[in-house]
Amino acid sequence: MNLIDTHCHLTYDGLREQLDQVLNRSIEAGVNSWVTVGTKTGELEGVIELTDKHKNLYAGLGYHPHEAKSVTEDDLQNLRKLCQHKKVLAVGETGLDFFYDQSPRQVQKDIFRAHLTIAEELKLPVIIHTRNAFEESMEILDEYRGRLKDVVIHCYSGTEEQTKFVLDKGYHASFTGIATFKKAEETRAAAKMVPLDRLMIETDCPFISPEPVRNQRPCEPAMMVHTARKIAEVKGIDFEEFAQQVTETSKKFFGIN
Repeated sequence: MNLIDTHCHLTYDGLREQLDQVLNRSIEAGVNSWVTVGTKTGELEGVIELTDKHKNLYAGLGYHPHEAKSVTEDDLQNLRKLCQHKKVLAVGETGLDFFYDQSPRQVQKDIFRAHLTIAEELKLPVIIHTRNAFEESMEILDEYRGRLKDVVIHCYSGTEEQTKFVLDKGYHASFTGIATFKKAEETRAAAKMVPLDRLMIETDCPFISPEPVRNQRPCEPAMMVHTARKIAEVKGIDFEEFAQQVTETSKKFFGIN
């Protein structure tokens, strides 16, 4: 088994200072590659340094919508430059978060568009964060229709209607440990709808530890196997076959050879 954690935050406290052990546990569990995601100014260079030190560790770089209010034009130029590093495989996460509203909504939209422009220029796929802003996020993505290499909605937990929309647009959906939670029937239903050539799995660690280790903190990539097993079960697919196909989807999306 050779799973890929397509969205983690390995520079966060609780993971960074024990990263060798974290990655070793991950490999032992069958999660052998990782995309660690930078989300704020002052962090992105450290993400790249991490990828340079570890085999099969790649990066996505962007500014989380919570950070949008602090992002300057210089920051965007720096993002454009850093995203040209050989181990940066995607722009983001980027998008809209109208649940917490930590940045003004118009500012979030402007910074979101700036990310999409960079992704278009560099021909990189985009990792999307959307919370309580699905329609607004999709409207902005529509402005770039046909101009983006690929799109994934990360930490996916959409409704049936939203999932149909995502699939109609040709986007990918990436599922976290939420799919294992007892009350997350809607998320499992969404995972059942998404075909394997559009489905990816992530931890979003250090957040969202899956069942049966939900009380363990921090979450780490080794725990992703629980999410993978649950989704394979929901889809009625042999676990090894499921793991192989999801890994191929992830490799294709990020351009991992």
